[in-house]
Amino acid sequence: MVKKVSKDSTLAEILELPGTEKILAKYNVPCLGCPFASYEMTTLRIGQVGKMYGLNLDGLLKELNKLNQEAKVKKKKVRNFKEKIRV
Repeated sequence: MVKKVSKDSTLAEILELPGTEKILAKYNVPCLGCPFASYEMTTLRIGQVGKMYGLNLDGLLKELNKLNQEAKVKKKKVRNFKEKIRV
């Protein structure tokens, strides 16, 4: 899981988190349907994509990081629950 999504995060890193494809689609990130993007997923940075296509990068990063934080909280709750039932 990505620690924090930044303009330097690759699409591959971002897509590791479930649900990010919906946010990327909301911001009209064209890479999800682009045949060339599959070859560039590990090198193409979201900041580059935002600049190329004039995307609202600040809003996109904010939503991606909110989703990332929510996933971390959920994962922690699950881990704590599992620890409690082992006792």
